[in-house]
Amino acid sequence: MMSILCIGEMLIDFTPVADMNNTYTANPGGAPANVAVSVARNEIKAGFLGKLGNDDFGRLLKKTLEDNNVEVLCPELTDEATTTLAFVTLDESGDRSFTFARKPGADLLLNEADVSKVDFNAWDIIHAGSVSQSGLPEREAVLMAVRKAKECGKLVSFDINYRDKIWCFDDCKHQVDKIIPYVDLLKISDEELDFVGGEENIPDFMIKNEITVLVLTLGKDGSKIFFTGQTDTKCTEFRVEPMKVQVKDTTGAGDAFWGGFLSSLVRQGVKNTTDLNPNIIKEAGTCGSISGGLCITKMGGIPAIPTWESIRGTVL
Repeated sequence: MMSILCIGEMLIDFTPVADMNNTYTANPGGAPANVAVSVARNEIKAGFLGKLGNDDFGRLLKKTLEDNNVEVLCPELTDEATTTLAFVTLDESGDRSFTFARKPGADLLLNEADVSKVDFNAWDIIHAGSVSQSGLPEREAVLMAVRKAKECGKLVSFDINYRDKIWCFDDCKHQVDKIIPYVDLLKISDEELDFVGGEENIPDFMIKNEITVLVLTLGKDGSKIFFTGQTDTKCTEFRVEPMKVQVKDTTGAGDAFWGGFLSSLVRQGVKNTTDLNPNIIKEAGTCGSISGGLCITKMGGIPAIPTWESIRGTVL
C-alpha cells in the first residue's frame, strides 16, 4: 500500500463565525496535519508524526486524526506544554492571516527519540514544513527525519509555509536552507519567492539543489509547476488553472492542494524521482487544484478538506 507520512505541527484554528463579531469556532488545523488528512481522504495511507498537548484541544486533535484514519505516530499526549492555538482573521475576499498562541506549543516538543521510533521504510513520501523549524527540539527532530528518509531512498516533500507572526524571514530562510538539500518536491506560494531568489531564479535554484518538482501556488491565479526532469540540467514549466468557485475561507487551501497533489503521485505509482514525467505531474497538478478549489468553498481548515470521491467527480 502506498503511503505518506507528514511531520510537524497540529493545532487549533479559531475560525471566525460569519455575522457574529468576535466569535470563533475551534477547528483542527496545522499544515502537515491538514496534508495528512487530505491524503487520508484521498484514500491513501497517511501518518502523522507530531506532539499534542494533554489537554482538551490535544484530545480533540488526536481524535480528529483517528476519525480520518490517519495513523498517529506520537499517541501519548504531553504535559510539558499546551496544544498550540491559532486565531484566524479573514479579509473581504476570504483570504486569511494568523495570530499564534505558542510559547511554546506542544508541537515544538517533537524530539529525536520520537523520530528514532519510526520505520521510514514503511512510507513512500515524507512531508514536512518550515513551521517545524522555528524552535527546538522539533527543528532537529524534523531534520533528522528527512535525513533518515533520504537514507532509505524515500521521496521528501517540503512546504516553505512562512508565517511572519512566528519568526522573521532571515531566521526562517536560515533553517529552511538546511532542509532544502534533502528535498525532492518543494511547495512555495507567491509570497515566498524570496526563499528561492525570485521566480526567474527557480530553474537555477532547482538544479543547484537537485529539486525535481517545485510547485508555485498563485492563489486565485492557479499554480505553476517546474520540473527538472531526469537530466537535472533543464527545467520545464507547466501552468495549472484554478477552479472558479465562490471563496468562503482560504484556510488550508494550500494544504488541500498539496495533499491532492502528493496523493495523485503515489496513486500513479511514483516512488522515486525517476518515476516522474510531465503527464504524471500535470495530472497531479489538476488533482491538487481541484482539491484546493473545493476546500475554499467551505469554512475551516480540516473540516473543509474534500474527499477523493468529490475530487474525482469534479472537472477543473
